[in-house]
Amino acid sequence: MQQKTKLFLRALKYSIPHLGKCMQKQHLNHCNLADPYYNRIKLKKYRLTKCLQNKPKISELARNIPSRSFSSKDLLPIKQENEKSLSEDMDAFEKVRTKLETQPQEEYEIINAEVKHGGFVYYQEGCCLVRSKDEEDNDNYEVLFNLEELKLDQPFIDCIRVAPDEKYVAAKIRTDDSEASTCIVIKLSDQPVMEASFPNVSSFEWVKDEEDEDVLFYTFQRNLRCHDVYRATFGENRRNERFYTEKDPSYFVFLYLTKDSRFLTINIMNKITSEVWLIDGQSPWDPPVLIQKRIYGVLYYIEHRDDELYILTNVGEPTEFKLMRTAADTPAIMNWDLFFTMKRNTKVVDLDMFKDHCVLFLKHSNLLYVNVIGLADDSVRSLKLPPWACGFIMDTNSDPKNCPFQLCSPIRPPKYYTYKFAEGKLFEETGHEDPITKTSRVLRLEAKSKDGKLVPMTVFHKTDSEDLQKKPLLVHVYGAYGMDLKMNFRPERRVLVDDGWILAYCHVRGGGELGLQWHADGRLTKKLNGLADLEACIEALHGQGFSQPSLTTLSAFSAGGVLAGALCNSSPELLRAVTLEAPFVDVLNTMLDKTMPLTVEEIEEWGNPSCDEKEKNYIKRYCPYQNIKPQHYPSIHITAYENDERVPLKGIVNYTEKLKEAIMEYSKSAGEAYQTPSVILDIQPGGSHVIEDSHKKITAQIKFLYEELGLDSTSVFENLKKYLKF
Repeated sequence: MQQKTKLFLRALKYSIPHLGKCMQKQHLNHCNLADPYYNRIKLKKYRLTKCLQNKPKISELARNIPSRSFSSKDLLPIKQENEKSLSEDMDAFEKVRTKLETQPQEEYEIINAEVKHGGFVYYQEGCCLVRSKDEEDNDNYEVLFNLEELKLDQPFIDCIRVAPDEKYVAAKIRTDDSEASTCIVIKLSDQPVMEASFPNVSSFEWVKDEEDEDVLFYTFQRNLRCHDVYRATFGENRRNERFYTEKDPSYFVFLYLTKDSRFLTINIMNKITSEVWLIDGQSPWDPPVLIQKRIYGVLYYIEHRDDELYILTNVGEPTEFKLMRTAADTPAIMNWDLFFTMKRNTKVVDLDMFKDHCVLFLKHSNLLYVNVIGLADDSVRSLKLPPWACGFIMDTNSDPKNCPFQLCSPIRPPKYYTYKFAEGKLFEETGHEDPITKTSRVLRLEAKSKDGKLVPMTVFHKTDSEDLQKKPLLVHVYGAYGMDLKMNFRPERRVLVDDGWILAYCHVRGGGELGLQWHADGRLTKKLNGLADLEACIEALHGQGFSQPSLTTLSAFSAGGVLAGALCNSSPELLRAVTLEAPFVDVLNTMLDKTMPLTVEEIEEWGNPSCDEKEKNYIKRYCPYQNIKPQHYPSIHITAYENDERVPLKGIVNYTEKLKEAIMEYSKSAGEAYQTPSVILDIQPGGSHVIEDSHKKITAQIKFLYEELGLDSTSVFENLKKYLKF
């Protein structure tokens, strides 16, 4: 379930793609909970492997991105001031960028999606789908398919599934500038050949029927909605038929194969409710069996072992996740027996099932834990993980004796750990210790919000930094869809810390860091709690000697733009500069437009202003676009994507123009000495909600922050080349 329970999370992600305006590669407003594109990162002797997870995580099944589409051409970046200095600096900046682009990678290598099956490893090599008997032998592989045959612009493999007896392999292909995916089916033989191609596929799994025939189940996605399930066979008995259609537009469908391949689960869910149907992996043509009819507010996800179903669910009190189980032939909710409960304020990140053990990956009080449950004697062993760790990266694994996973943080690349069941011990990857361990500190702090709620923060800074009050601060926030703030390794974050910056991650209400209630306390008519939490965090940081308003910057992505934009309206004096990426800044008009594909799905997060006047008025209180007014604002850099289907470009453009007008109106009465803040709108081509690894985007955002704070950026760009391959 490792990536199984992720299922819920990923499912959410697909549904929403990421249940909100995210996410999560990831990501995540209508966010596919677990970025289908959320990278699985693998590190081997400082070789950074960027692999897309083949299975979703629990945390992935929730989505975070809103789907909205708008196309605009001839929209130019906007900057109101410092045009002269920008022009003068451009040549020097372009020289640095050119140097980075031509600089060979020193430590990290990007590798594509891969999956192990039988005696082979399947992965992408260049423009080809290949397989090899030795994952370390990159020069000895068999080409199965050339992606260039699809006539796509820079295609890459997003996901791979191999049929049980390796007669076929299916791969989902997409491009960076579009969320549309194509699933190809390759027949494996002496001369591999493409057997079929299906457009707009979201999730897919193989099963084998009683006549030893491979059956591919897949979900079809239309307008970011995934409601239809198909099943197909190939060869002489070729067929392709629709198997299931979900009628409720607020739900989406996601497929998950239990780790033992015994059952294929059809997961039907929205942000707060789910329903699961089982398809017998040995009799896939039989009608599916319903586990439990959907109950509003009840989430549940299924794994299987030895004729028993293990159910991760929030049913009962408290309404947080707990583990239950029942016999596979009596799956209804009245037969569920409580098996394991979590501590309060605990986030279930993932769950993995083994022959004799169940492993839970948890976040409690902002620290990571692994709980190993012995299924023979119900014993529990809780392992507290290193305090520097901020996130798990799950590994596809079929070894019943070991549970491998990776730990990472925003400034530290992933490191391998393996729990060995026989020894009952956790083993750490040996070898070179990352120097960041000794040169930086990670602090777990709390801020008290207006209502007395304690809000966790994770702070990074150099160990030898003196007078932290004079250091630049970069604050990160998300706070939506029950999704954790992304804390995977990002090379540019590490470079900033090395250059003296303080990084602060604020885990405000509306996110999922402290469990389901933490999300509930920051959605619908409690959304302002997240804004109060963010303001309290920044004030607490300043009060504890971390930077000052004139050196404080804020970064947010997708739905995080709601809180960031709201803070710019309510407390602009706390900030000097802000970077927003694909920000959701026009909540009210977006939620009033039912023609947009994901508006109905977003109602559980933001409310229904079309039908509920109270919810409409509440959204008006915090919506960034609705609350722009003539006043001083921090400088703002906005990255948008031309054909973004989740956060509409039109709303971002309208927000930018209204913001410019308010700033200019205020500057007229502020006097000649007033320094007008910069407003930049950088529109990137393409239709993806986010291009996380775009080095052009990264360098532009860093350049903006350094310029606004009056800092020398030479060393930071020089250091970036050690980590990024351009």
